[in-house]
Amino acid sequence: MKSMKLLVTGGLGFIGSNFCRYILNKHSEYELTNLDKVGIGANPANLRDIENDKRYTFIKGDICNPQLLNKIIRDVDAVVNIAAETHVDRSIADPYMFLQNNTVGTFTILEAIRKRNEKARLVHVSTDEVYGQALEGSFTEDTPTNPSNPYSASKAAADMFVLSYHKTYDLDVSITRCTNNFGPYQLPEKLIPKTVIRALRNLPIPIYGSGTNIRDWIYAQDHCEAIDAVLQGGKAGEVYNVSAGNEIPNIEIAKKILAILHKPESLITFVEDRPGHDVRYSLDSTKTRSMLGWQPKFSFKQSLESTIRWYVENEQWWTPLATEAILHPTPWKQRGAN
Repeated sequence: MKSMKLLVTGGLGFIGSNFCRYILNKHSEYELTNLDKVGIGANPANLRDIENDKRYTFIKGDICNPQLLNKIIRDVDAVVNIAAETHVDRSIADPYMFLQNNTVGTFTILEAIRKRNEKARLVHVSTDEVYGQALEGSFTEDTPTNPSNPYSASKAAADMFVLSYHKTYDLDVSITRCTNNFGPYQLPEKLIPKTVIRALRNLPIPIYGSGTNIRDWIYAQDHCEAIDAVLQGGKAGEVYNVSAGNEIPNIEIAKKILAILHKPESLITFVEDRPGHDVRYSLDSTKTRSMLGWQPKFSFKQSLESTIRWYVENEQWWTPLATEAILHPTPWKQRGAN
């Protein structure tokens, strides 16, 4: 494998930090620069174990800063854009930040590549949520986007810019769209870590609506391998779905976690559903598997148990991040409450 100078954006976040660690462990010949503004979702503690690696460089900065991007982009062979605002609830409360960071940030990266390093490859990490809800069947890469909330809309807009820059300027770009991730270093605001943390504290577990909303879950390590596969072999202008085929209702996720932690199901509390809550997501990743030879390696049961064990053993990591919204009753109304 030839050497590569790789720029990863958002490398202090959940997926970003797992990907940086994965790349340095797998590719000894790579040099990796991590650009992160250290905003919401970022945590310097995520990469303490590699910060002294001579192949790793950290730059504190915003992907919306064109001057900074123009300078950094000149010397890289490829960019993996993971930087993003990702929490649907926060996008409903403050949509502007999602437009700015997800859409304008991606545009800024594209412009920097176009103006300063048009030979650089870009892998843009997107989400299955751009397709909207799957009432039946599974989405393929040819399914039109149909976002339901400001988060998914901002990601869909970014995707369209990425594809347009291939068609208009012939940039070497690919997009990954992945299902719900879980694993170590995920923020406590997300369903699985939030459920684990609240269960450990014997606090009520808030579940939106009736808990029947279905998500397709994938372990973060499998997602990282898929991104790498697209980086190595993905074709310019193509979209690649990434899924593991673990479609599970939210209520069942909560019950599985409680069972593993030996906590009672009586902790589950149903709360008012959030606006624009998609019923089901489902991705067909046949293209990625057949064309790139990727497939998930970790079973859901194995990886869920491993994830829960990580949160149990790393309380010092999540305690500073477990805000009032995590450790105290959800701001959404409990069903039947005043």
